[in-house]
Amino acid sequence: MHTPQHSKVEFGARIAAGIAVAVCALAGAYAQEEFPAGRPIEMTVLFPAGTSADVTARVLAEGMSRQLNTNIVVVNRPGAGGAIGYKYLAAQTPDGHHIVWNSNSISTSYHSGMLAFDYKAFDLVAQVQVETPLLVVKADAPWKDLREFIAAARATPGKLTVGNSGAGSHTHMTSIALFRAAGAEVVDVPFGAAQVIPSLLGGHVQAVVQLPGALIAHVKAGSLRVLAALSAKRDLSFPEVPTAREQGINIGAELWRGIAVPKGTPKKIIARLEDAVRKTVASPEFVKSCERLAVTPAYLPVAEFGKVVAREDAEIAQMMQLLGLKKSAN
Repeated sequence: MHTPQHSKVEFGARIAAGIAVAVCALAGAYAQEEFPAGRPIEMTVLFPAGTSADVTARVLAEGMSRQLNTNIVVVNRPGAGGAIGYKYLAAQTPDGHHIVWNSNSISTSYHSGMLAFDYKAFDLVAQVQVETPLLVVKADAPWKDLREFIAAARATPGKLTVGNSGAGSHTHMTSIALFRAAGAEVVDVPFGAAQVIPSLLGGHVQAVVQLPGALIAHVKAGSLRVLAALSAKRDLSFPEVPTAREQGINIGAELWRGIAVPKGTPKKIIARLEDAVRKTVASPEFVKSCERLAVTPAYLPVAEFGKVVAREDAEIAQMMQLLGLKKSAN
């Protein structure tokens, strides 16, 4: 049977149209599946450039960039105990292109009244690392361990001064919890994070509670001495230093850091980000960087990370309530 020419044209057009629709559908599905589809991702860092937390975030961002085949741009948004950065992220579109390098600060910021929302305003991606608060004195100080420092504090109530990274900070609350548990009275002196160590070295305070990254160079140089690790386990950077629990004071106060995204981010995108975090944290480059910065890689997937955050939030709320730092209920 002979087919008219115009019928062949119509048939060909229908085939072409069908192929075009199929290609578009596949392209759409591919673009959705292959997040981030070439678009850059912005990582909000809640701390100033050059700090240990900032440097670690940049190493993480570099590794995740390779895993996701796109650029992850680090933007520092410090201030108000992290509240400025959290507020910014909460207002962004939940499409995976805005992430935050978060920490226990989400709970301290909320319970102190600096934030109107808590950790539930975000979707978690993964835990990345933990850091151990340490009690540190000058190398020529008379105290050789935590027991001696506590004994001196008990003998002279309200005389010894202990610096920290700022009112309501993790190091501030850890310091208060330590001496409360020890039944000793000291004077807490909040500084900005950059002033803590210089203030100790300058003799303005007798001790500080601070994170390893800010201390390790001074300890190696012989100018500072670590008296105790204020966590459940000894710190990997100072394995010879006993914990407070080993020295008779029941306290464990690790600082966690991880990645979170705005609430409502699609689960497939969260899974893609989580996979990038997991592979980066396991990489030799990241492990070496953590060792150099005196932080401990501690990857946890989203489900386990969520349990940590919820537990820590409840503990922080209770501690701040006891210390009179928790905001009044409306």
